[in-house]
Amino acid sequence: MKKSLLTLCVLAFILPLSALVACTAVETKDGYRKLAQKGGATLTYTDVPLLREGGKVFKDLSRNGVLDPYEDWRLTPEERAADLAAKLPPEYLSGLMTIGHTVNVPGISSMSVSGITYNGKPYAESGAEPSDICDQLRDVIVNFDTRQILLAHSDGPETIARWNNKVQMLCESLPWGIPSLNCTDPRNEIKATDEFNAGSGGVCSQWPTPLGLAATFDTLVVRSFAQTVKREYLALGFGTALSPQADLATDPRWRRVPGTFGENPELVRQMASTYIHTLQPEVNCIVKHWPGGGAGEGGRDAHLSIGKYAVFPGGQLKTAMDAFCLDAAGVMPYYTVSYGQDPSGENVGNSYSSYIIDTLLRTQYSYEGIVCTDWGIVADYNGDPLTTGGKCYGVEALTKGERILKALEAGVDEFGGTVYASWLMEAYRLWCDKYGVASARARWEASARKILVSFFRSGVFENPYRDPAVALDVLSDPEAQALGEEAQRRSVVMLKNRGGALPVQTGAKVYIPQRNIPGVYSMTGRRKKAPYVGYSVDTAEVARHYTLVEDPSEADFALVAITEPEGGIGYKDGQYMPISLQYSAYTATWARAVSIAGGDPAEQSTNRSYRGRRIDVENASDLPLVKETKALMGERPVVVLLQTTRPIVMEFEPWADAILVAFGVRSKAFLEVASGTYRPSGRLPMQFPASMDEVEMQREDVPEDMTPWRDTEGNTYDFGFGLL
Repeated sequence: MKKSLLTLCVLAFILPLSALVACTAVETKDGYRKLAQKGGATLTYTDVPLLREGGKVFKDLSRNGVLDPYEDWRLTPEERAADLAAKLPPEYLSGLMTIGHTVNVPGISSMSVSGITYNGKPYAESGAEPSDICDQLRDVIVNFDTRQILLAHSDGPETIARWNNKVQMLCESLPWGIPSLNCTDPRNEIKATDEFNAGSGGVCSQWPTPLGLAATFDTLVVRSFAQTVKREYLALGFGTALSPQADLATDPRWRRVPGTFGENPELVRQMASTYIHTLQPEVNCIVKHWPGGGAGEGGRDAHLSIGKYAVFPGGQLKTAMDAFCLDAAGVMPYYTVSYGQDPSGENVGNSYSSYIIDTLLRTQYSYEGIVCTDWGIVADYNGDPLTTGGKCYGVEALTKGERILKALEAGVDEFGGTVYASWLMEAYRLWCDKYGVASARARWEASARKILVSFFRSGVFENPYRDPAVALDVLSDPEAQALGEEAQRRSVVMLKNRGGALPVQTGAKVYIPQRNIPGVYSMTGRRKKAPYVGYSVDTAEVARHYTLVEDPSEADFALVAITEPEGGIGYKDGQYMPISLQYSAYTATWARAVSIAGGDPAEQSTNRSYRGRRIDVENASDLPLVKETKALMGERPVVVLLQTTRPIVMEFEPWADAILVAFGVRSKAFLEVASGTYRPSGRLPMQFPASMDEVEMQREDVPEDMTPWRDTEGNTYDFGFGLL
């Protein structure tokens, strides 16, 4: 980077010459200035005035010519936060208490909110650069004082860094100069599958899912992962990670199982704690989902109202809460109504529950940090059980202001998703009417102080800008990619190896049958991609190890690559349905005749039972595919590669000679284990059930309470099993 004589001249007028001895100012290619000072904070800025005190340089963010305590990086984050929170009017405090207006960069992906514009035009017609700020985001920053933004899909590291810089430049120009603390959902998985990992699939280094990391049973792998994530997030301008998931995956049907570290409380606690303590304080962690989201009745997910109830038939709420590492900067409650847990008899979404937040989290578990709601709990519910809209469970009859008031009374600090400061100001007026103006001011200021502490700890007030070239270098680091690939290999679990079928030496002839690849569905059960016939393994990668043949009679062995059963979301055509984890048709004979919980403003019945109902999975042909391949191969080995996000019923197992299971890896990892290039070391982070009847009879909140699958070799696929 080239030093700017203009910058040095400007500094010379603001600062005595002696101050320049301790610092060096440079003009960057991306339009911001960087000033490094010996023994002091590095400052990045555009046109904000600078101040000197005690031989050090500070930003005059308030532009009042005085070094305010919140501008003084020598003070503690707590001191600075208290000073700034006390200065801000309620409207600004309300803006700080919102997080996560979700954006895509540029705003053109399939997940974009409709109507995104740049200077009043759609992106394709606007002439805007990919890194430009869309009109809608500019509005919430300028007019609603939002300073925490969730970035989902993005073009690449340089675009993200430039977008961050434009956002920071806009924020710096506004009163108080409060920067944006950008946040992100997990981005390091092989592909994006849902809204909660929409940034995955290529920009960052690629690792197994958290469930795959748990399969390594090694906190050092998680530490390496977190160290890499921290470097990448900081290079891109992310100061908050909406992770990790410390939920116990106590029901194997739950859609969010792959984001967890499994069902064993001690393993989950160790993995989540390692992740949090590695990222913080530079990157704030918001651990989720309090008090545990893995106990949805019937395995249904609370992104939809069909999954709004978490149930605890085994009385294990405390087990779920004990798994949390509460050293995180923030805690996010799940959408669910933790049914029947509040002694008062109230059943409302966790963020609205004084028992769940104040009594349990704040008092019993002594948590003093930020409580941030999950996305969209304030918005109105439109009555459609298959939309991901408003999730104001249990408080549908209240206004938005009344909902916010109730959540704040419960102990919430900030609101995730599209929540506007004007909604919080409605709640502010309600609080004033109920408790008085002084109480309202104190309550808003208390939450803002906690939130601002996370800003100051991250260093974003001093150094909010990011160098796009550095971002590209960090995100292209071959060492980081290699670490991710190593973790992928270590996460592969060998469940079966009859007769020493594995490893198969490099150069052997292999037959790979094509399969009917199932369609891709959204979390609402709507099709995103049609089914097709093809391979679920990278044949080019296979060719690096083996010789592919089309005639099975010429092959030394067969590879059958399949995925988990596509068992639905638990609702179809206006009826509650079972979620199946097996390939063959399933009828829920052992399901509850009457659900533990039920009821919804849009439902006539309170019984959500699906007993006696049948479901057919879309990829049912995977089971006969394994059988038919074994018939073709005879005594020659059939190796099954199973890519899954959760436990399944292993119906195909008797016809497989060897089975490798992984939770989000590339074909390369599978094949390096199959060929003996890498010795298998993964173990199951969850039980694989003996049958769907076992799944129905297990209790949604109890870890490891199923009879596991037992294979033809006498091995049981229990938690911790894996052939090494």
